Amino acid sequence: MPYNTDPEQSRGKAINEAKSPQPSTVLIVGASGLVGTAAAHAFLDAGWQVIAASRRPPELLAGRACEHLPLDLQDADACRRAAAALSHVTHVVYTAVYELPGLIHGWSDPQQIETNGQMLRNLMDPLAECAKLQHVTILQGTKAYGGAIGPMRVPAREGQPRVEHPNFYWLHEDYITEKSAACGFDFTILRPQLIVGPNHGVVMNLPPVVGAYAAIRHHEGLPFGFPGGADWVWEAVDVRLVGNACVWAATQPTAAGETYNLTNGEVFMWRDMWPAIADTLGVALGADEPVSLAQYLCERQAVWTDIVKQYGLQPIPLMALLGESHHYADMCFAYGVQQPPSPVFVSTIKIKQAGFSDTYNSEESFCYWLRDLQRRKVLPTL
Repeated sequence: MPYNTDPEQSRGKAINEAKSPQPSTVLIVGASGLVGTAAAHAFLDAGWQVIAASRRPPELLAGRACEHLPLDLQDADACRRAAAALSHVTHVVYTAVYELPGLIHGWSDPQQIETNGQMLRNLMDPLAECAKLQHVTILQGTKAYGGAIGPMRVPAREGQPRVEHPNFYWLHEDYITEKSAACGFDFTILRPQLIVGPNHGVVMNLPPVVGAYAAIRHHEGLPFGFPGGADWVWEAVDVRLVGNACVWAATQPTAAGETYNLTNGEVFMWRDMWPAIADTLGVALGADEPVSLAQYLCERQAVWTDIVKQYGLQPIPLMALLGESHHYADMCFAYGVQQPPSPVFVSTIKIKQAGFSDTYNSEESFCYWLRDLQRRKVLPTL
């Protein structure tokens, strides 16, 4: 399985130390997504009973001993019916998210914010009445520090004052704080930074985007140059680390009521990583060539269809492969930006001092998931 931790990449042992002494049942909400899939694998590896809730069966959980619960979180009646059969659930990891087409502009949209708030309420209101919940984990990110609207404090720390701006994170955080106090369960908030993993068709995962771009450039006889703008120093987090952190938070009493940033533990720049990505994908490295991947890839759907046939790939249309992640790529690569953007750095001292110390080499992590996409015939081996 792709989630078996490579000892050369991860030095942490938190997941082994955090195994539950007695089997508990965790409901992973949004299990077909990037964090949901990883969390399900991590809990299964730790010996838990796992219920994977999502609208479609999670492809990357095939063959694992977990129950799939088909569920549309926007359907309040469906959530009530589902909750009635979940009285044995003790823990929840809520990773579901609703995004609008184009992604970035939707982050401050009132419809996007309210829909995400309602989805959480639709599930948790009836579930808190039916189940004897012990712990709930919810996910946020650097938008919590105002990274989408302006410069962040460096580094961003969990205890800094809330940056007030339109964002569904605050709906989730305020709701789960009140609900946990009323119903007697604990909660933890995790804030990962630029998650990297194997899922395609999701809203924010770069390996499928970069892999498709490389394959199309190769097919057109063009070099694989970095498509972005100004240098931008980044932090990232391997999705396996996030999954392990979910298990750790669910089993550590000291994590109750706490918020933790998550990264791999280092910084990097995309230009410096680009040669390793090119080598992994088997394409010729080229000079920088600013390109909007959101536009470039959308214009080459027919080219991708030819590549799928030529290499015998899974018959996934290009837009289904990308999800909304091509828009995310333009932002991460600073396409069209001439001056280095403000740094987006978060401190991970708090969670390390609390006992969770997993780390990953970001370059090896990115290339690992590219190879996994090739192995699964989602991307071609060129």
